[in-house]
Amino acid sequence: MMRLTLKTAVKQPYKQVFSGFTRDLFLRLAPPFPRVVVERFDGCRTGDEVHIVIDALLFKQRWTSRIVEDGTVEHDDVFRDEVYFVDEGVELPVFLNSWQHRHSIVSTGEGSVIIDDIRFSARWGLDLVVYPLLWLQFAYRKPIYRRVFG
Repeated sequence: MMRLTLKTAVKQPYKQVFSGFTRDLFLRLAPPFPRVVVERFDGCRTGDEVHIVIDALLFKQRWTSRIVEDGTVEHDDVFRDEVYFVDEGVELPVFLNSWQHRHSIVSTGEGSVIIDDIRFSARWGLDLVVYPLLWLQFAYRKPIYRRVFG
């Protein structure tokens, strides 16, 4: 199992950032290629699902994720204020064997940090090939997060 973590500092408070995780933001975060078609976007709460089709011109792949956990951690001596949700792959593109993505928005006091914490495994031993491709896809989100959330 591979792990990929990216952090993006933004200026808005963490709860305000969480409320911005909508279908519109999801579409804005999609890279220009391959094209992503959203067939269903329920939201970011436990039990919600997201169904997409990845259209890479020569082939199409379905990807279905289900939100398996969401919650809020209020400030105490150990944790900062945080809101999070976790999606797991139900139906994955052929090159992925497993997928779990924890989206955390953590208060910094002056804004927040969006943390994309991804655990995945690729088929056919291609973890080290898929890793940089996923890193690029999620690094692409950083300037979008900053534009949307200040």
